[in-house]
Amino acid sequence: MRLIVSAAAVLTLTGVICAQEATGPSDAKAKKTYQTAMEWVHRHSYGAAIDSFRKANKQDGGHCEECEYQIVKYGEDSGDFKDADLAAQQLIADAKDPKQTAMAHLTRATVKLREGLAKNKQDSFAEADREYQLSLAAYANDPPAEFYDGMALAHLRQDDAAKSRFEKFLAGAAADDVDRLRAQRFIENPELARARMAPAFSVTTLSGQQVSLDGLAGKVVLIDFWATWCVPCQEALPHIREIAQRFSDQPLVILSVSLDENEAAWKAFVAKNNMTWLQYRDGGFNGPIAQLFAVNAIPHTFTIDADGVLQDERIGDSSIEGKLNKLCARARQLQETPRPALQTAAN
Repeated sequence: MRLIVSAAAVLTLTGVICAQEATGPSDAKAKKTYQTAMEWVHRHSYGAAIDSFRKANKQDGGHCEECEYQIVKYGEDSGDFKDADLAAQQLIADAKDPKQTAMAHLTRATVKLREGLAKNKQDSFAEADREYQLSLAAYANDPPAEFYDGMALAHLRQDDAAKSRFEKFLAGAAADDVDRLRAQRFIENPELARARMAPAFSVTTLSGQQVSLDGLAGKVVLIDFWATWCVPCQEALPHIREIAQRFSDQPLVILSVSLDENEAAWKAFVAKNNMTWLQYRDGGFNGPIAQLFAVNAIPHTFTIDADGVLQDERIGDSSIEGKLNKLCARARQLQETPRPALQTAAN
């Protein structure tokens, strides 16, 4: 099975990617402290991890670029935007060439954009826009930076400028980039760029069907994270099956995303339990889709409306039929009178 995630993954994974390319600690004590920081990460104690990364950088004489990127990542993930921003600013100050400069500005832009999205702060969106422009000035050919600057500008209600960024993204993005369709929809309907859109992705399911979230525009999507080893998931399975049967003639698509590592066990369970709706195996809590949706407990469902906007998120088995009925009714109305954004997404 194949997975393609959107440029939106950059918002979650920028720190990791940059850290992999960055210079790690060289001092022996700093290396030890860095390992301690990673142990805190594995325990999901991000505050302690940030403190250890900061200590490792100090022990390394302030030369641990990788430490700074890790502070950015886990600061963002924990909502500690102040520490993340300080680390990003240090990366900008320490950058030695155009590529490092562009990456550092891109990193700070991501921090400010995530802060804006989390806190609805216009100042953060404005700062993100400035940082994206500086990143593009240092390294012009960067479609993700164009895409995200478009989002920042859309939140600043600068729709013409946002459309221009999305058009530049389309001009440089790869043909199979799943955000191409999303950018087209944002150009047609800038309001969607300001909405709480579910992250774009494309998967090849167990049956070999390629499914992209934006390709399902016009339909309600229910994403169900589960695993064969999860007892509450097994208990919730009859409910998911009941929903699949009850809404079989409705504009609803169900995608079950398994966190199983054992592919054979997963396939056997799906076949034995007659799970006939769309199935995909992500491989664990560190799987790309699970990380994209920040899943850390299962069963976990996400309900996405016909525009791709995230409308509901629940942990555990609970009644969602009422919400699905309302969203499916709206989806039917949209199908009867298609709006430009949905029409573009379906082409």
